[in-house]
Amino acid sequence: MPTVSAELDGRSWYSAAFSATLAASVVGMVAGGLWADRSGPRRPLLGAVAVFATGLLLAGLAPGIELFVLARFAQGLGSGAMVVSLYVVVARLYAPVDHPRIFGAFAAAWVIPSMVGPSVAGVVADTVGWRWVFLGVVVLALAALAAVLPALRRFEDAPEPAAAATGARLLLAVVVALAVVGLDRAGRAPGVTAYVGAGLTLLVVVLAVRPLLPPGTLVARRGLPSVIALRGVIAATFFSTEIYLPYLLQQHYDLPTWLSGITLTVGAIGWAAASQLQARLGARLEHVRALELGSVLLWAGIAGELVAAWAHLTPWLVVAAWVLAGAGMGLMYPRISALVLAASTPADQGAHTSAMSIADAVGGSTAVAVTGLLFAAVGTEAEWAPFAAVFAATTVVGGVSVVVARRARVAGTGQRPSRAATSAPAT
Repeated sequence: MPTVSAELDGRSWYSAAFSATLAASVVGMVAGGLWADRSGPRRPLLGAVAVFATGLLLAGLAPGIELFVLARFAQGLGSGAMVVSLYVVVARLYAPVDHPRIFGAFAAAWVIPSMVGPSVAGVVADTVGWRWVFLGVVVLALAALAAVLPALRRFEDAPEPAAAATGARLLLAVVVALAVVGLDRAGRAPGVTAYVGAGLTLLVVVLAVRPLLPPGTLVARRGLPSVIALRGVIAATFFSTEIYLPYLLQQHYDLPTWLSGITLTVGAIGWAAASQLQARLGARLEHVRALELGSVLLWAGIAGELVAAWAHLTPWLVVAAWVLAGAGMGLMYPRISALVLAASTPADQGAHTSAMSIADAVGGSTAVAVTGLLFAAVGTEAEWAPFAAVFAATTVVGGVSVVVARRARVAGTGQRPSRAATSAPAT
């Protein structure tokens, strides 16, 4: 992404290229969840792949940074609906006891592209051009769709009853997405206007996302709300740190594009290895213990990035710290998904998995936008201070995840959040 922003003269849009995708995924998640609950996962998954591929094409052909960010927005719409649709597929095909194993397999399927993707993308960008990074993925997306089409035929389309809340939820999702993108742009205004605009826009994000989540999520109420809140907090911590690591390595360690991507690769390896470990342990590792251990590993990894940037230490510390952070995410993500599905019935699987994914996307995109403002306020990419400031902020958020993880235990089991928690007054 540093290469794209430089070629399209869009350094001020750097964080927006990430936050737009995450923010748009909120709309895709809500739409995909509602659609899947009403008609099954087949049609929303097909539509999601089509939108995602369109976004990739537009990004690869974009003549300027503005159209590129819009293309990234379209990618987010498609990816958000895809995620929710796949969760519903898992919920309807597999028993709850198999969910940690299945979500561990998701991580295994993700690790190979994560291992080679950043470096391959760097090589492609440095040789034939960054546009082919996006255009080439179109072929992969269509090939993946062709591979799952036979399995999707077993899901018959159900009738689509009218849903009174559908329009309101979609409208709120659109407001959230636009507000997150607006948050990134508001902070670019001159003087005090930037802080006032950013503060008001952040307030809009909070007010609009609140009805899209189970009651009590914003205060991490015990049970399902705390589990979904944790998903948002760890996404905010991890992804708002991740986007600055290649930037740091290229600017201050003079690493080429492909080599700076190695950091993301080793983080992906740590993520996948931990996911496989938790899958093998199964019920021997309580969900709450996995969340507690994972949150500590994540926090330690982010703190390591802060130390490396603050003290100008070796890039090997940057790499090692990211392995820890990735391992923490790998322990937590499958168990959070399993807990959410355990608290769901077939009628609300789409709604609950949508809420989980919304927390993930809003947490990540909002944090990316806020850290982008912090980065710009502290200095330029030629200095160390902006990177240290960003990592200091994400270290604090990582500490919050440690606290929230301890609230995921319900009724002394650590395995299953009470569905009654979702019926408490809104918070």
